[in-house]
Amino acid sequence: MQKSDRFWLNRSRLGMQEPFATVIMDLDQQLQELIDHAPPDGTTPGIVHTIAPALKLIAAQLKHLEYYVLQTLDQGWVMTTLSNRNQPDVEKNVIYAFPTLKDAASGPNSPKNPEVIVIPVPVTHILFQMIAMKSADSIVFFDTPGNLASGVEVKRTDLQNVIQLQLQQSKAAPQVPPDIA
Repeated sequence: MQKSDRFWLNRSRLGMQEPFATVIMDLDQQLQELIDHAPPDGTTPGIVHTIAPALKLIAAQLKHLEYYVLQTLDQGWVMTTLSNRNQPDVEKNVIYAFPTLKDAASGPNSPKNPEVIVIPVPVTHILFQMIAMKSADSIVFFDTPGNLASGVEVKRTDLQNVIQLQLQQSKAAPQVPPDIA
């Protein structure tokens, strides 16, 4: 696969009122932080509370509570466009999430650029942000430290489907607003 780097996702668009915590939290604490820091618009905290079980379901299948993501100085995440060698017209945009700082520094898009840094992000926050990433098709979570050859791919469409199912089960709004994150 071929790849090209692009920068995406300005965290300020997400409506988060405070920076992400640097203390490793369990999944319930992470979800509570998302709820607590959701914009107080009368809708978003309730929606985040409603979709929290879906985020937890997916996050619980991953091995780490926190992953390292490459970020630009303007708080955009580094996204990589992958193309299929056999079908060059087929592309997908992915964000890599690494289990350790060392792996992120030595990964496929290691921050050789002085304007790219590595940040720790709680796993549920990564999944929550992915909801709004219209240009991102997947996040690849590398679960085994030192092994960047295989990872767990979480597709945005799969995440959206799990969230829609959760919303239907809770009899909440039929659609997740596109700008929730």
